[in-house]
Amino acid sequence: MMTTINWGQVLDSIPENAIEAIVNSQFVSVLIEALGFTKNDQFPQFPTGQGAQKVDFAARKNTESEKFLFSPVAPYLLVEGKGRAIATGAKINLAEGTPKYNESREQIKRYLLSPKCQTAQWGIITNGIHIQLFRRHGNVVIPATPCTLINKGNISAIVQHIKDLIDNPPKALTVCIYNNKGGVGKTTTTLNLAAILRKQQKKVLVVDFDSQRDLTQTLGLDVGAISLYNCLTDSKANIIQTVVPFIHTDKHGKPYTDKQGKPLRFFDVIPSTEEMEQFTDSLQAQSHIQKGQKRLREILKAFIYLYDYILIDCPTQWLFFSQSSVYASDVVLIPTKHNGLASLHNAARVITKFIPEIKQERGDGGPIALPIFFNGEKITDPSLQTANQEIGKIINQAKKDGFDLIPYYWPKSTSGNAEKTIFSIPSYATVANAAFSHIPAVFLNNTAAEHYVGLIKEYFLK
Repeated sequence: MMTTINWGQVLDSIPENAIEAIVNSQFVSVLIEALGFTKNDQFPQFPTGQGAQKVDFAARKNTESEKFLFSPVAPYLLVEGKGRAIATGAKINLAEGTPKYNESREQIKRYLLSPKCQTAQWGIITNGIHIQLFRRHGNVVIPATPCTLINKGNISAIVQHIKDLIDNPPKALTVCIYNNKGGVGKTTTTLNLAAILRKQQKKVLVVDFDSQRDLTQTLGLDVGAISLYNCLTDSKANIIQTVVPFIHTDKHGKPYTDKQGKPLRFFDVIPSTEEMEQFTDSLQAQSHIQKGQKRLREILKAFIYLYDYILIDCPTQWLFFSQSSVYASDVVLIPTKHNGLASLHNAARVITKFIPEIKQERGDGGPIALPIFFNGEKITDPSLQTANQEIGKIINQAKKDGFDLIPYYWPKSTSGNAEKTIFSIPSYATVANAAFSHIPAVFLNNTAAEHYVGLIKEYFLK
C-alpha cells in the first residue's frame, strides 16, 4: 500500500531558487510515485529517439514479465521537470503565456510525438510551482488541465485529479470544424473527414449541431429513436438513442455488408432536427436548455469512451450552436479559402477571441485551435502569394495585440526558416456532386480520398 505523502513537507523542502535537478529529485520523483508508479515503473533521462533528446522521466506500469526500469520501452507517461531558477539565481516563471512556459509546452509536445514515445498518452510539465497535464491523441497534443499554481492547500486535489485522468483516459478526440465565415466547406470537410477516418479503421461519431440540417440531409438520414432536441431540453433523455448509422450503398443502392451479411455501419451520426431552429435565438436557447452552451459537452461525455473521434458540424454565426460546439471540443479545425479574405481574417477571430473566451469559461486548458488549411479551391502561385501577404498582415496585427498566430497560419515556420506552407485540399466536382448521391466524396473518388488521407496525416494520425 502506498504511504500518504506529506505534500506540505515536500513543498517546504524545495529551495526557492532550486535548479532543475533539485526539483526533479525532491518533487517530480515524489509526484510520479503519487500518480501510482513505483521506482521500478520509472526511467530517468529517457531517450525519446529524436537525436540526443531525453525527457526527464518516463513511466509505465510494470507487467508480470518485465519492469520498465530494466526494460524501458513503450512509455505511458512523460514528465519534464523545470527549475525554479537557473544556476545564477535568476527566477524561472512557468506561468501560462510566459516564454518559459511556451518553450516547455512545445518541448513536452515534441517528446510525446517522438519515435520512442509513440505509446505515451500523457505528458506533464512542472517546476513544483506550476503544473500542467497534456494528453496525446494520435498526432494531436492537447491540454488536459490548465497550467495551475501549486500550493499546500490544493496540491493533493491536483495530483488526485491528474491521477484520475491518466488512470481512465478517454478514447475519443472531439473535433469541431468551424470558421466564423460561411462558404468554407465545413460540412463537406466534416463528412469526408469522418469517412476517411473510418477507412483508417477508426470509430467515428458525427454530430450535426446546425439547425439548417445540411449534414443530416446530405446523408439522407432520419432522426433516431429520440432527437438531439429532446436531449438538450430534457436531462432524463438518453443521448445514446439519438445515434443512427450511416449505411454506405453501392451504385445499385444496395448496402455494403459485413461477413455475416449485415449492413455495414461506416460511421454513426446524431442528426439535427427542425425543432432546433428555435435555438438560433441564444436567449431562447438559454431559457430552454439547462446549462446553456455547456449542455452539448455534458451529453457527449457518454461517447468519449466509445469512439475514436467525435466530429461536430456547426453553423457560422458565433451564437448558441457554434459556441456550444467549440465548448464541447478538444480541438477546433479551421477551414479557410486562400482567395477568401474574410475567411482568413475570421480564422484569426476564432483563434484570438472566440476560443480564448471558451477556454476561460471551461477552465480546463481547452479547447485549442489546429492550424488553418485551404479548402476546395485551385491555387495558383500568384494567388498564394497574395494570400500569404494578407496572412502576414493578419499575423503582424495580432502580434501588436499579444497573439502569435504564426503556428496557426504557417505551422512549419521556425525562427531560422520562414516557411509559409499551408495544407490544402483542392476542389473536385465529385466533392460537390457527392451530396446528390448522399455519399461522402472519399467513398466515390480515389483522388479525393488521397487528399483527405493527407489531411488526417497532417492533423490527426501519425
